[in-house]
Amino acid sequence: AVQGAEPWGGLPGPCRGERLCARRPSARLGLAAGPLAFLFSLLCVLGCAVKYSGYLEHADEPFCTNCTTKLPRLMKLGEDITLRGLEIGLLTMKKGEVARFVFTPVYAYGQQGCPPLIPPNATVLFEVEMLDFLDSADSDAFFALTAEQQDTFPLQKVLKVADTEREFGNYLYRKQCFEGAKERYKRAYSILGRSPSSVSEQCQIDASKLLVLLNLSVTYLKLEHPDRALMYGEKALEIDHRNAKALFRCGQQSDFSASDLSENLAL
Repeated sequence: AVQGAEPWGGLPGPCRGERLCARRPSARLGLAAGPLAFLFSLLCVLGCAVKYSGYLEHADEPFCTNCTTKLPRLMKLGEDITLRGLEIGLLTMKKGEVARFVFTPVYAYGQQGCPPLIPPNATVLFEVEMLDFLDSADSDAFFALTAEQQDTFPLQKVLKVADTEREFGNYLYRKQCFEGAKERYKRAYSILGRSPSSVSEQCQIDASKLLVLLNLSVTYLKLEHPDRALMYGEKALEIDHRNAKALFRCGQQSDFSASDLSENLAL
């Protein structure tokens, strides 16, 4: 198996041109324009983690696979995953589902193939497991705005954006990408500083903040910065002075071992 020849990101020459054709589905796929247009409208807002193996027709060994990777990275449909058949196939799957797709050349590598791995006009089979996915539409739109525009967003949308960023951070944390997780958590925390207009709004903001602060605390412990871990733990205690996880985080900073920390993310 050749693991470097992925069906997304980095395929050379003619394969790149074939992938770009996938951006015009109604002209090339011969499927109903309405439902297909809706599916492709989701491509740029969904991130997914998948395990896959790609096979040429009648082949026993995959020409590409990531099944040896414990936690595959989160990839965006339409950006990282651009093989036409996979774009459509993944949108039909549920989390935890395993599927097998057979793609004719028009849905795969086209008339030219991708030498030397993929011959011209090749039919390929992909075995795919959907591990996880996240919808980042609201988050992407929010962070593309100016600070003044962000302030006009309804609180519920801001809380949804913060939750999405925290979920992305959780995924990175589970993958042990602690620097990336920290940045996602900090992005979430940065938008939760608005002034509430009612006690109810304050409670909602505090609940969202608390989850992010707990995760920042444990992430900084993993990064071996106990002072920062203590700071975020204390901020969590300011919101809920009896919170068991916050008390535990603050206790850990005095005698911590990054390799022995409990996996107590506020997921």
